[in-house]
Amino acid sequence: MPGSPTARRRRLAIELKKLREEHQLTCGQVGTELDWSGSKVNRLETGQGRVQPSDVDALCRFYGTSDELRELLKELAKQSKMRGWWHAYGSAVPSWFSVYVGLEQAASGLRTYECEFVPGLLQTADYARELHLAAPTQDPDDGERMINVRMERQALLTSATPPDLWVIIHESVLRHTIGSPKVMHGQLERLLEVAQLKNVTIQVLPFDAGSYPAVGAFSILEFPEQEDLDVVYRDGLTDAVYLERPEDIAQYTKAFDNLRALSLSPQRASNLIRHAMRGLTDD
Repeated sequence: MPGSPTARRRRLAIELKKLREEHQLTCGQVGTELDWSGSKVNRLETGQGRVQPSDVDALCRFYGTSDELRELLKELAKQSKMRGWWHAYGSAVPSWFSVYVGLEQAASGLRTYECEFVPGLLQTADYARELHLAAPTQDPDDGERMINVRMERQALLTSATPPDLWVIIHESVLRHTIGSPKVMHGQLERLLEVAQLKNVTIQVLPFDAGSYPAVGAFSILEFPEQEDLDVVYRDGLTDAVYLERPEDIAQYTKAFDNLRALSLSPQRASNLIRHAMRGLTDD
């Protein structure tokens, strides 16, 4: 069963939609039969808001599922109402990003391309703090809590069942000094340390790579269960986009594969990171 409340809610939504489609019914038709609105059925199938076990029970009885499946889906509904550890940080984790953290906790694989900054899972606290200071005015307390969330997320990489993380970083990220040379040196050193983990691969897209897909930063999240489709995540200053359509996943997967082919091997990437560190020392 998926490992976070967000992932459980998503799995439940997928299963409920699958049941309706197997019966070749619309949301409106199901709603009419259960004396609900069609929009309520749609909300249950898209994971919007909390799902009541009683609603799941009613749907399963209507679809004629087995008792075993009905109880499993009801348990998913109960567990999807639990709060993840990141909810304790309150407003420091906006709702649009809370969804990502929940999915990240359940992912078996993460593929990330970053062209501006070091990805959050690889940032040092000092680097993250400098980024926060440069951001639009925010509550200082939220800033520190946000940094704590970022550091706690990184425990994934050394957990008992860590995800496979494949990161491609544009060379400009290494050359862009965030904060001071000391802060940046510590950040590059952190990249080299994490690159030693068996479940982490870091490549660098060099300046001389030539033309490549102009897609901007993105992440592809993969999940251990076949029923849980991949998700593409792209964020902005105040919101995020989550893409789940197979055709979108295919396009981003192809873009990532192209970027990977153009990037330096992990060993050459580490050498380039060391070269950037020496440049900071010289400065």
